[in-house]
Amino acid sequence: MTDESATSPAQAPTEPGRLFRRGHAAGDFLEAWDWDLLDQSDGFLRVSAHVPDRARNPRGQLFGGFTPTYVDLIALATARRWAERNASAGRLWLATTNIHVDYFKPIVGPRFIMEARHETRSGRTHLVLTRFLQDGELAVHAAATMREQVLAPELPAG
Repeated sequence: MTDESATSPAQAPTEPGRLFRRGHAAGDFLEAWDWDLLDQSDGFLRVSAHVPDRARNPRGQLFGGFTPTYVDLIALATARRWAERNASAGRLWLATTNIHVDYFKPIVGPRFIMEARHETRSGRTHLVLTRFLQDGELAVHAAATMREQVLAPELPAG
């Protein structure tokens, strides 16, 4: 659904078993290029991720403020893949408009599982539900809403 002129380095094709590549500031901060893509289907992604030391709180857990960044990255990737398979061609940019996060258990790593499912689309608005599993137990549940934005020929500098 995107063309090369609308694709950032982080959205360019990746090596097998990876969801992201280097080149996206938030993704690089969380080392998303090192996440393992475990499963994918139309509207579903399952990823094994880790917690870099810089994203940990003093107790060694994922600092809660970074949790929505993980949610945003995987939800956008899930919605983008769904839109590319199910929508008409054109230049697409997804803008996150809302993220709701419920915390149940701390994420301590060293790795944890993220599952994201594209739940619905209404017009240009997508809803993706994400679950973080720590040692097989639900640790985080999140809902992310994003809206399709039609890109102008170039993004403004700034």
